[in-house]
Amino acid sequence: MTTQTHPDTAAHRGTDLALLTVRLATGLIFVMHGAQKIFTYTLPGTTQAFTQMGAPLPALSAPLVAGAELIGGLLLIAGVLTRWAGGALTLILLGAIALVHLKAGFFNPNGVEFPLSLLAATVALTLAGPGRYRVPGLPA
Repeated sequence: MTTQTHPDTAAHRGTDLALLTVRLATGLIFVMHGAQKIFTYTLPGTTQAFTQMGAPLPALSAPLVAGAELIGGLLLIAGVLTRWAGGALTLILLGAIALVHLKAGFFNPNGVEFPLSLLAATVALTLAGPGRYRVPGLPA
């Protein structure tokens, strides 16, 4: 199997900078949300919130989501396993949108506007990968 990169042209550098920007911003948001679920709300508190929201298997899904957000966000920031991290975070967002955010409307508190924006970013990163600017020597 070979890996090809695109030529180093101004247009491609722009694409790589755009992917870097999306990775850094999206990754930071997920790191902060995962850390909040683990360290601020604590896992028992997050599990209780998942129970109240009607999440399936909250004792399992709450720590999995919190960990995936934290680790997935770090992977996005580094540009490591970007498609896998983006795909996992996409699945989490689809679940959150379906279970919580759709019924809150679009602009209302807990509405779908913000998670829909994150969904666009995670889908884009899943499809496009990390771009050229990432931690070298580790799988993209």
